[in-house]
Amino acid sequence: MGKHPRENPASTSGRQSTADVCADCNTPGPSWASLNRGVLVCDDCASVHAKLGRHISHLRSLRHGYWPETLMEMVRTLVNTGANSIWEHSLRKSRSKSPRKPGLKDSHAMRKDFIYAKYRHLQFVYKQPPKEDDNAQIEDISRQLHASVRANNLTTCLRLLSLGAQVNFFSPERGNMAIHVAASAGQLLQCELLAVHGADTCVLDCRGHTPVECARIAGYHELAERLIELQYEVTDRLTAFVCGERPVHIFGEHHMLPDLPAELDSINRDIEGVQRLRQLCNSRFEELSADLYDEVERRENEEVWNNIQADVPVIVLPVNN
Repeated sequence: MGKHPRENPASTSGRQSTADVCADCNTPGPSWASLNRGVLVCDDCASVHAKLGRHISHLRSLRHGYWPETLMEMVRTLVNTGANSIWEHSLRKSRSKSPRKPGLKDSHAMRKDFIYAKYRHLQFVYKQPPKEDDNAQIEDISRQLHASVRANNLTTCLRLLSLGAQVNFFSPERGNMAIHVAASAGQLLQCELLAVHGADTCVLDCRGHTPVECARIAGYHELAERLIELQYEVTDRLTAFVCGERPVHIFGEHHMLPDLPAELDSINRDIEGVQRLRQLCNSRFEELSADLYDEVERRENEEVWNNIQADVPVIVLPVNN
């Protein structure tokens, strides 16, 4: 279900589309995607995105690395439906020339200031009129997200997330979360969007069903398979980096171990390491896994950057199988 895309994740038909230019400076031929922002960016702007942190902008190279088909389709849909307008709402409506969106010939420093304002400080995002109770306002937006994921309008849901909707909001009336609703409705791309924004793909609803089980009960078996992949995303990424291949979940293979070294001392060290890991509490182990995931992703992106600067063919782990 994965592939290495060779083209921008949007179809073009003679006229220039939003997929043809960087969302932040209009440079032609963007080569990176921000998964959680739904935009495409050029190499220079992507170098700024990388410094924002994965929680603000989750970068992935369009031409290298592992791309599940439905994740690519989600990005393609957001780009084609104008997701960038969410992050530039007031900028586009303002008649003032300040602040100005950078262009192709503007400095890196200007691009950095603009990108930080746009994504870190959300300076141009639409702001709802404030209410007396901030918690009530967030709950209301979260309820809207919970209801919206049953339809296929990704931009609406991304807009709600930009307003502060909680992706793991539990509806006491429905007894579930948005990820359960999307899974039961067969909304595969909505599940992808929720996942990149931190949805818990293992959480139980009031009936004791996971999102995977909700999809299977509703007859959406391809969606259920993808949700299983999302459950193991962290361990799959680490496995691919260490072993050079990914487990085949459809055959019930969820974990792989690398070949152990022949030297006894190395084996003993491995055993000692496993014992120390087993002593960690679940929350600490999850934090460690997330840190490892981020480090693997950083190294992969760094490899892409180095090869772009050296202008040589790129070789990136993990290998897509």
